[in-house]
Amino acid sequence: MQRYIATRLLYAVVTLFAVTTLAFFLMRVAPGGPFNLERPLDPRVMENIHRHYHLDEPLWRQYWRYLCGLAHGDLGPSFTWQDFSVGALLAHAFPISAGLGAAALALAATVGIAAGAFAAFRHRGAADQATLVVATLGVALPSFVIAPALQLLFGLTLGWLPIGGWEDGGVSCLVLPIATLAAPQAAVIARLTRASMIEALASPSIRTLRAYGMPRSIIRRHALRAALAPIVSYLGPAAAALMTGSVVVETIFGIPGIGRSFVDGALNRDYTLVMGATLLVASLVIAFNLLVDIAYAAIDPRVRHD
Repeated sequence: MQRYIATRLLYAVVTLFAVTTLAFFLMRVAPGGPFNLERPLDPRVMENIHRHYHLDEPLWRQYWRYLCGLAHGDLGPSFTWQDFSVGALLAHAFPISAGLGAAALALAATVGIAAGAFAAFRHRGAADQATLVVATLGVALPSFVIAPALQLLFGLTLGWLPIGGWEDGGVSCLVLPIATLAAPQAAVIARLTRASMIEALASPSIRTLRAYGMPRSIIRRHALRAALAPIVSYLGPAAAALMTGSVVVETIFGIPGIGRSFVDGALNRDYTLVMGATLLVASLVIAFNLLVDIAYAAIDPRVRHD
């Protein structure tokens, strides 16, 4: 296992290097720049700004300078928020997005696994069909439809919850964003759990347990464990996506997370901010995929990473 983890970490370094290279040059070759305004600046002012941020240097030298900064843990200054570094901006925004994402993932996993197992144990019954309909709606409806619907119902009609704002992370401000993030994920997990459970219940091992007269609780426990593998596989990238912020949800509810930072950076051509957000997302995807592979070995003893 240790050798496998070391190999994966080496691949992770190579992958991050490739992501850094592609993102750096793609940002630079696109037309426009971070200081191109509708009303152009004085040429001498523009020259001084470019010199200050080293944008007047050859592209290869800018790339090398950025890599040297990364090696020392420096993501560079933000071109838009000139009083802050990219590291400071991400350090402020990431805990907000990570907290929302973790809560949404926990809610989605709990509801999705429970609903999927409930439907599988009642295969082809009315409860199974109702769960499928609700799960299909959850998958089909995008976040920009779910969020306004929740705001209209619980915020404007019933008046139970605020329709937006952050207020330093007050609990009442978190309910609707978490529910919006969790809804489509719970629907996907429910469908995955249902399909995996139906397949597991029809497997020879479960039929053998039934033939020996094992209690239904033991059969369900074995079937659920056998069905967890595809769910764990899905949870890896889902966790990375949720914990790095949702652009739509954070924009609709006015949450200052990673998603909004990434959009603001892209619109303002803030090279370093977009690069920092991209590297953060890539790092989390790699880390969660590694955790998924390790979790496989814990769930299924037949899986070994040598």
